[in-house]
Amino acid sequence: MNDIASEPKVPQDRPPRQRKPDWIRVKAPVSKGYGETRQLMRDLKLHTVCEEAACPNIGECWTKKHATVMILGDTCTRACRFCNIKTGMPMPVDPLEPEHTAVAAAAMGLEHIVITSVDRDDLADRGAGQFVKVIEALRRETPDTTIEILTPDFKGRMKQSIAEICEAGPDVFNHNLETVPRLYPTIRPGARYYASLRLLEEVKERNPLIFTKSGIMLGLGEARLEVHQVMDDMRSAGIDFITMGQYLQPTPKHATVEEFVSPQQFDAYGAIARAKGFLQVASSPLTRSSYHAGDDFAQMRAAREAQLAKAAAKG
Repeated sequence: MNDIASEPKVPQDRPPRQRKPDWIRVKAPVSKGYGETRQLMRDLKLHTVCEEAACPNIGECWTKKHATVMILGDTCTRACRFCNIKTGMPMPVDPLEPEHTAVAAAAMGLEHIVITSVDRDDLADRGAGQFVKVIEALRRETPDTTIEILTPDFKGRMKQSIAEICEAGPDVFNHNLETVPRLYPTIRPGARYYASLRLLEEVKERNPLIFTKSGIMLGLGEARLEVHQVMDDMRSAGIDFITMGQYLQPTPKHATVEEFVSPQQFDAYGAIARAKGFLQVASSPLTRSSYHAGDDFAQMRAAREAQLAKAAAKG
């Protein structure tokens, strides 16, 4: 009786966090390259999703001087239950951010850069104009660097925002679906699944040469057939590249991990995605939207060139 009474009580709405399996563990970042990348971001007053979202790959990527720059500040106007980025009223947009981003890309000698942002529902253009300015600054400062953007959904201004950004000409347009539609009300309540699909379909319609990309997190309680259906939906929208990675709970206040999906199951999902016709597939527990983005872009571009050559030979 006393032993039972002495056991610590766990709130019913906050179950204990699952222990991470060995395949999801990473080393703490301690390298010289990590420190240099961190200092460069501080000197230029830039934010990175690597830090703000507590990415598990930050040590590896920053050691190689790869970083995903997060524009439009560090405060989001939404509160998705999977995301570690703080929510609140953002600061005014930094007019020097585009040039600082280009300087950082040049200093790191980046062949490929990923630019993302917080949601800025407080801005009339939802932040699209800053994406355009960053792309233009990168083209001036580092014209050989390929540019990948990971955007919000530009809620209420989607078509106009996409038109402006597509005109600027990024090489890859990424927008993550994040999870299966059934889980949107609890995991991504501020967004709409089919609106996100439509966004990427709109990009393809405006400029078929821009690669489109999207990703989902696994381990939130989704069923396998639901994941397969998301793949089909992505292919119907003309999406070229799918990423699938394990969801990790940032804090006890965020959505809990329902399952640590095994590497073998990630491999199986990857094989199915390739069979469905994606140009590029990244599927592993540690996969994130911008993880190995440069290498993946090169492979995706090579795959498209091979497709075009095959079609020309037949014609």
